[in-house]
Amino acid sequence: MVTAALALVMLAGVPGARAERPLLPGVGQADRRVPVDASADPWRSVVRVQTNLAGRCTGALVGPRTVVTAAHCLFNPRTRRFLQASSLHVLFGYDRGEFTRHVTVAGVVTDPAYDPAAPNPLVSADWAVLTLAQPAPESVPPLPVSTAPLPAGTPLMLGGYSQDRAQILMADRDCRMLGERAGLLVHDCDATRGTSGGPLLVRSGGGGWAVAGVGVAAGNTPAVRNFAVAAGRFAALLAKDTAAGQP
Repeated sequence: MVTAALALVMLAGVPGARAERPLLPGVGQADRRVPVDASADPWRSVVRVQTNLAGRCTGALVGPRTVVTAAHCLFNPRTRRFLQASSLHVLFGYDRGEFTRHVTVAGVVTDPAYDPAAPNPLVSADWAVLTLAQPAPESVPPLPVSTAPLPAGTPLMLGGYSQDRAQILMADRDCRMLGERAGLLVHDCDATRGTSGGPLLVRSGGGGWAVAGVGVAAGNTPAVRNFAVAAGRFAALLAKDTAAGQP
């Protein structure tokens, strides 16, 4: 495992501990989230996305040098602009301040329709594709992307580095698809701040897991209604890059 000064920057952004567990948006009273092994499938393909401003979100490896996440994670509200790629870092296998690999970002693509500075941003366009400066570790397999329809009741999983347990990977492994609304996938996976950009996982044809979307917004508790951008919004870009021989 690797421990670096970068981890200290992350810790500087962690809120102080509270005597009582806060009521978190997007997490129900039962809170089905559990710690998962960041070195086991499919969770080893889930990454922590860190910015030079100590912001942090979650992402998923979908190609040897390609990570998908939420675009709002890359936005600087002070300058009202997206951060430069050089300000972004991807950590593999992050667990309690240690990680197996730190990779910088060489390029970022966001949806032109998404403007987080607008009064009412188009949330269904809140996705970003990161091109890594170096390939991911060979031990980390990219997750496939699924654009298949998700009927209500489809079993799902969603994991990420939540604000209340930011040092470990937490996941809801027993949640369901609820439907669609305003171009977004609606699900009942427990998730809160910090999980933005985390992959909404669905079973693939081969029995593994595929990325059906990326988490972008949390509903109110206790009736969890959380939202993800469908993978169909960025799948064409990934396919285009693959056809062009890009990672």
